[in-house]
Amino acid sequence: MPLLQYGRTTIEWRFQPDATLKRHYVTVERGQAVLLRGPLVNEIEQEALVRQRARWIREKLSQVNQPQAVEPIVTGSRLRYCGRSYFTEVRHAPNLATPQLRFTASRFIVENPTGLSIEPDILAPLLDGFYRERAHEKLLTRVRHWERQTGMQTHGTRIRHFQSRWASCNSQNVLEFDPRVMELPASVQDYVIVHELCHTVEKSHTKAFWALVAKHMPGWQRQHALLDIAKQAPLDI
Repeated sequence: MPLLQYGRTTIEWRFQPDATLKRHYVTVERGQAVLLRGPLVNEIEQEALVRQRARWIREKLSQVNQPQAVEPIVTGSRLRYCGRSYFTEVRHAPNLATPQLRFTASRFIVENPTGLSIEPDILAPLLDGFYRERAHEKLLTRVRHWERQTGMQTHGTRIRHFQSRWASCNSQNVLEFDPRVMELPASVQDYVIVHELCHTVEKSHTKAFWALVAKHMPGWQRQHALLDIAKQAPLDI
């Protein structure tokens, strides 16, 4: 899906042609790309329409993506990493100034100065930092592996947050991955990498693009299906 950078906000949108409409409408929903509907226009015209409404879109995104009320994290809660749900232990650590998160071979351990439970919004940046660290350690190494396997080359890789997708290949063939890719099973991470590498050759989801994906990853449909299941996140590619 195309992207528009508006200040510090990255707006992703998808276009739905609708010949019954006389003008264009924008819909903003939680965890989804912005929906632009109306008479058929090309991508340059779509971007202009989104840019005209960018301030309003930014305000609506801020509203609809407010954190939803969820239960505190306690010992016995589960956190996801590489396709598995791991037991989480929350320890009271009054000597610490701020909470800390670490991962052993079998569990997450949260050390919390305020007690035996921690709110998800406080834990979120710690988990994000963990995913980022592991992405730099493991994911970028897999990108190098798949470059060698496929012969397709990037012009760099980055870890960054997306509004509603797992990864992207920009016009300069730089691959960008959301840290939460590290929640996915390793085989699905590989599919995301191959998918984006194929975009260095074919920018759109054409028949040629999917043929290229199948050439380098036969049976990719299974991993794509698993990715659809993981849209509980919700993110997309």
